[in-house]
Amino acid sequence: MKKPLSKADIREELDEEIERFLKQGGSVDEIPRGISGKNPGDPPIFLNRRLFIEPKAPRTLVPEVVAAIEARRKEKYRRKPEPKSRLPRQRRKIIYDDFGEPLRRVWTEE
Repeated sequence: MKKPLSKADIREELDEEIERFLKQGGSVDEIPRGISGKNPGDPPIFLNRRLFIEPKAPRTLVPEVVAAIEARRKEKYRRKPEPKSRLPRQRRKIIYDDFGEPLRRVWTEE
C-alpha cells in the first residue's frame, strides 16, 4: 500500500522546489500587502481544482483481529450478575391508594 503524503512531506518538497528555482537564477518579487494575485475576470479557484484524484485504496481485512475486537465489544455490553448478599436488601416501595395516587413511601426488605 502506498504511503500517503503528509503535510511535512509536501512542505519539504515545496522548499526544495523554491531552492532549485532560486539557484537557477529565478527571483521572487515582493508584492505589497492587500493586493490580490487573482484577476477579477478569472473563475473561482475552487472550480479549477480537482479533489480526490487518487484511486480508492484497497483495504485488506484481517478476520482474526476483527473477531477479537467484536468479542471485546460484546463482552463490554454483557450484563454482569450482581453478587449475592446474605443480608436482605432494603428497597423503597410506594404505597398507592385506590385511585392510583401515591400515599407514602415505605422501606421493605427483600
